[in-house]
Amino acid sequence: MERWKGRVALVTGASVGIGAAIARALVQHGMKVVGCARSVDKIEKLAAECESAGYVGTLVPYKCDVTSEEEILSMFSAIKTLHQGVDVCINNAGLAHPEPLLSGRTEFWRNMIDVNVMAMCICTREAYQSMKERNIDDGHIININSMSGHRVIPSSATHFYAATKYAVTALTEGLRQELQEAKTHIRATSVSPGLVETEFAFRLHNNDPEKAAAIYESLKCLKAEDLADAVVYILSAPPHVQIGDIQMRPTEQLT
Repeated sequence: MERWKGRVALVTGASVGIGAAIARALVQHGMKVVGCARSVDKIEKLAAECESAGYVGTLVPYKCDVTSEEEILSMFSAIKTLHQGVDVCINNAGLAHPEPLLSGRTEFWRNMIDVNVMAMCICTREAYQSMKERNIDDGHIININSMSGHRVIPSSATHFYAATKYAVTALTEGLRQELQEAKTHIRATSVSPGLVETEFAFRLHNNDPEKAAAIYESLKCLKAEDLADAVVYILSAPPHVQIGDIQMRPTEQLT
C-alpha cells in the first residue's frame, strides 16, 4: 500500500457499514479519502475519529446523492479543484428493496437501478476521465458487488436486487475489457460478499426488524472490516496482477 500514500480515493456510500470500514482502512494506509453519502454527519464523525487516532491519511466528507448525475458531476468537479482528481474509485453505494417481480413497485425497482447500476457507471466514467486527463496509468476502480451477482436465491424479495448485481458483474468485466482496449494499466475489480453484518438487512426488512436481526443471528456473518481487508489486498497487488472478482462468504453460509 506504500505507493498509494497521499493519493486520492473516492468511496461512495461511506457513512455506514462497508463503505465506512473501507474509508477508515484507506485513511489508515495514508490515502486522502473523499467519502460521500446523502448525509455526511456520520462521515464527519468518522473523519474526527481517524484524525484523533493519528492515521496518516485524511477523510474528507462530501454530501452527494448518487441518484443525481448532476450531484455526482459536481462532486467530481470539486475533487478536481481541491485534490487534483481521483486515483482510486470504490463504488460501494448500494441498496435493496423487497419488491418482487410479480408485484413490485416501479419506483423502487428504478431506485435500485439508479443506485446499484447507474451511479456506479457514472462514477466509473468520471473517475476514468479524471485519471486519463492526468495521465494516471495505475489507477483502480473497485465495485462492491454481491454473491447475488452470481446466483439467484429463492427469495422473491431479492430477485430484482440480484438482477442489478448481475449487471455489476457484467459491467465490471466489460470495464476491464474497455480499459485494455484503451491501452491503460488502470485495473477493475469487483468484490462479491455473502452475508455481511451491516444495516443492509434492517433496511431491506424495515417493517420487520426481528426478521432482519434473525438473519444476522443465524450464522457468524462477515464483518464490514473483512471487506475493507479485501480492498486493501486488491490495491496491494503488484501492477501486473489483475484481480477480477473476489467472492467471499461466511464459512457457515450455504448459498
